[in-house]
Amino acid sequence: MVKPFFWEDQTFADAGEAGDAVIIPVGAIEQHGPHLPLSVDSTIVTAVAHEVSARTGVPVVPTLQYGVSASHGDFPGTIALRPETLIAVFEDVIDSLHAGGIRQFVIISGHIWNSGSLDVTAEKLRVRHRDSRIRSIGYVSMYPGPEVDGHVTYGRGLMHANFFETSVMLHLRPDLVRMDRAVSHQDVDSFWDYRMDQVSETGVWGRDVQTASAEHGKSEFDRCVSTTAAAVAAAVREPWPSAKHRP
Repeated sequence: MVKPFFWEDQTFADAGEAGDAVIIPVGAIEQHGPHLPLSVDSTIVTAVAHEVSARTGVPVVPTLQYGVSASHGDFPGTIALRPETLIAVFEDVIDSLHAGGIRQFVIISGHIWNSGSLDVTAEKLRVRHRDSRIRSIGYVSMYPGPEVDGHVTYGRGLMHANFFETSVMLHLRPDLVRMDRAVSHQDVDSFWDYRMDQVSETGVWGRDVQTASAEHGKSEFDRCVSTTAAAVAAAVREPWPSAKHRP
């Protein structure tokens, strides 16, 4: 395909003939330091999901803009769902799509703290819908984590508003990036995960943010798209388990 297959643009008859697989993007609206918009996670995951749909022909539903973000703490602007709320929303969305004939669900997340809720959702729904396949991934999941050039050494999921995200946003939406306000934050090793406002006074976690570039952002974005599209294309063609294991 040359353009995404937007679920919301179809008639009900078109949707009923769209196949048995769908992509569901989910992001977040949360602080991203003094230089990036609140919409970073939703903006990036939406762009990746749309390109993956265009390359694979798998329909993409509208992005769920909100995520599990309360651990950013007292920084203004964040709109957060409770983990239980995100689970309930995805149960309803997938139940609705299942009722219409969809049987393969690829959830692509743009925010790492969504992962726990999405993993619970997948477990609940693979039990409820024995005729379905459900997988939750991040948009960078399909290549090794150490290859993500975020200029972050420690912190696992704490890397935030960093060199990587700033570069990708300079590629996708340079009009929303205020590089004159960009700051960096030295990451440190820690056993624990903390609220962001406990470890960073600026909401940034990562070095060299001021050196981010659209060129680097394009290379990272293109790799996210190509690896995720290849994985999704293979996934929807993957043989089901043998008949004796099917419902």
